Amino acid sequence: MTVIKNGLIFDAVHRDPYYADILIRDGKIADIGSDFSDDDVIDASCRNIYPGFVEAHCHLGLDGYGIGVEGKDYNELGDICTPQMRAIDSFNPFDPSVAFAAKGGVTTVATGQGSSNAIGGTWIAVKTTGISVDEMIIRDPVAMKCALGENPKRCYREKGNSARMSTAAVIRNMLFTARDYMARKQAAGGDVTKMPKFDYKCEAMIPVLKKEIPLKVHAHQANDILTAIRIAKEFDLNMTLEHVTEGHLIADELAANAQYMMAVGPTLTHATKFEVRNKTFETPGILAKKGCHVSIITDSPVIEQQYLPLCAGLAVKCGMDEFDALKAITINAAEHIGVKNRVGSIEKGKDADIVIANGSCFDSTSEIETVLIDGRRI
Repeated sequence: MTVIKNGLIFDAVHRDPYYADILIRDGKIADIGSDFSDDDVIDASCRNIYPGFVEAHCHLGLDGYGIGVEGKDYNELGDICTPQMRAIDSFNPFDPSVAFAAKGGVTTVATGQGSSNAIGGTWIAVKTTGISVDEMIIRDPVAMKCALGENPKRCYREKGNSARMSTAAVIRNMLFTARDYMARKQAAGGDVTKMPKFDYKCEAMIPVLKKEIPLKVHAHQANDILTAIRIAKEFDLNMTLEHVTEGHLIADELAANAQYMMAVGPTLTHATKFEVRNKTFETPGILAKKGCHVSIITDSPVIEQQYLPLCAGLAVKCGMDEFDALKAITINAAEHIGVKNRVGSIEKGKDADIVIANGSCFDSTSEIETVLIDGRRI
C-alpha cells in the first residue's frame, strides 16, 4: 500500500480543491480521507495533486520521435479507405515520446492513425508505461478514425479524391456497403451457405454501425465539422469531433449538437495550412461556456505530449474557466475515449494514476515532481 499525505487535491470532480490523504492499494485508489498509515508514504505537503492527465487525440507511439520516415507508422497511403487497420499493430512502447509523456504527467492517451485517409482504422487507449502494448492497453478499439478536409484531398488528389465532397462520398460509400453487408449476415441467420463473402473492411465497420464505438472524425474547418454531423445523423452513429479548429465560428450550432464530444487542438503551432488559419486558444473556452463537452489535445507529435497541461493553461489565459480546463485534460478526455470508468479523476475505485506538482499544472514554471501510474511511481 501507498499513502499520499498532506496534498491539495484537484480531483476533476469537485470544483474546489481540498486537503486529504489518498490510500492506494493494488494499483487502485482504495480510499480518500485521513489517518491512513503505511510504511510507503509520499509527503505532498505544499504540493498540488491531480489525476493523471489524459490525451483524447494523438499519434504517440505511431509517429516516431526523431527517426524520420522509418518511424512514421500512422498512415497507410496505398488506399484511401482502410477501416481494417488497427493502431495496436503499429504502436511502439519504446518510442522516446512515450516516456516523455509519462514524465510530463500524461498517463493515458488515445492514439492511432493520422488523417491521410478518409477512413483510417481503429484507435487504442493506452497507459504511457510498459514494454508491451498488449499490457498497456486499457481499451481497444476506442473509435474508428475518419478524416475530412485538406489531408485526404492532398494525399489522394491524384487518385480520384480532389474535393471535400469526394472524401465525404468515400465515407458514405463505406457506411452504405457495410450496412448492406451486416444486413445480409443477419438475414443468413448463421447459415454459412447464405452468408455474404467475407469482407474485412465491412467487418471492421460493423461496431460503428452498431454504435459500439464512435466515428472519430478529423474536422478543422467549420463546413467539415457540419458535414461530420450530417453524416453521423444520416447513419444514426455515435461520433466524436476531433480538432474543431473553427468551432468558435459555429458555437451555437455545436451547442445544439452537444451530444457529440469535441477534442480541440492542436493550437500551440503555426497555421501550417489553410484550414487552420482561424485557430485560437479561445475556442475551447467558448465551446465549454456554450455547454459543449470539450477536451484539449496536443495531437502529438504536432505539440509534444508532455505539454498538454500547458495547452490547457493557455486556454485559461484566453478566457477558459480553470475547472473546465482541468476537466478538458482529465475527466472529459477520459469520457471522450470511453475510459472514464478507470481514469480521469481522483475517486475511490479508479486506477491510481496521480500527478504531484509543486504548483499549478497550468503554470509553465511549476514542476511535476511525482507521477504514479497504476499506483507505481514511474
